[in-house]
Amino acid sequence: MRVMFRSFVSLFFLASICLPSQAADRMAALDEQQLLQLEQKAEQASPRDQCFLYTELVSAMTQLAGQQMRNGDPDRAVATLQKVAKYAQLIRFSISHDAKRLKNAEKLMHDTTFRLNQYLHSASYEDQPTVQATLKQLNQVQTELLTQVFSH
Repeated sequence: MRVMFRSFVSLFFLASICLPSQAADRMAALDEQQLLQLEQKAEQASPRDQCFLYTELVSAMTQLAGQQMRNGDPDRAVATLQKVAKYAQLIRFSISHDAKRLKNAEKLMHDTTFRLNQYLHSASYEDQPTVQATLKQLNQVQTELLTQVFSH
């Protein structure tokens, strides 16, 4: 009985780590107008807040790209992923500004890279290089975020 309980607890812990968070799921509901508002908010935010806001934006845009792929609109998905790459670069620049909510940003980025990796498996052959390049960039950002979390 104890072994089953331990197994259940271990399985629950792994699922909570590996599955996307509720915050990331909320970002899926954003429409294009809300994305524009989030973009403006991130661009106008103080340097300390930009890291997390850009991470939210990257997460929402990644989910949008996944929806676009599932809906059979690969051209829009590729354009969205190019925006994701642009904002991922801005995250990298904003990390060094003594950013707030680094741990939350790192967790959200972890969920985002997990989700994008799932999209990679369902992407068409022609779209896989774009998804792979974006995934590689997001993995680098996640590593940098994690490094900053542990250095504070």
